[in-house]
Amino acid sequence: MADLPSRLDDPDAEHPQTLTDRVLARVGAAGRAVDRRTSAPRRKPTRGKPALSDPLSASVTRTPAQVREARSLRWVFRNLGRSYRQYRRRTGAPVSREVRAAAYRFRRQLDLASLVSLAACLDELEILTW
Repeated sequence: MADLPSRLDDPDAEHPQTLTDRVLARVGAAGRAVDRRTSAPRRKPTRGKPALSDPLSASVTRTPAQVREARSLRWVFRNLGRSYRQYRRRTGAPVSREVRAAAYRFRRQLDLASLVSLAACLDELEILTW
């Protein structure tokens, strides 16, 4: 049997090395949070707010797995946005063109690759702490 390094012996095994692995870990955690939210009891709708029931919405035409993935990606995207806004507030830095372009690309494509490219822009600014 070949001597393969054990992930248990590796102190960095808990912290994935590549940015893609780190983003995937974040999306996985967000997926678990989304699952907890969807299984939580529903609150009664308040008066004055119309119910959101569009029969042509994307959630009707997507599978539950696709809806979960999209929600998880958006969850991570919003968290990255909060981190970026906090960074800008703290440093007084203007909005970066690269970050803005990556955010627009993510909103258009809504996939992991575009989320990783956004995270790469933020990583260059040393904003990511995960």
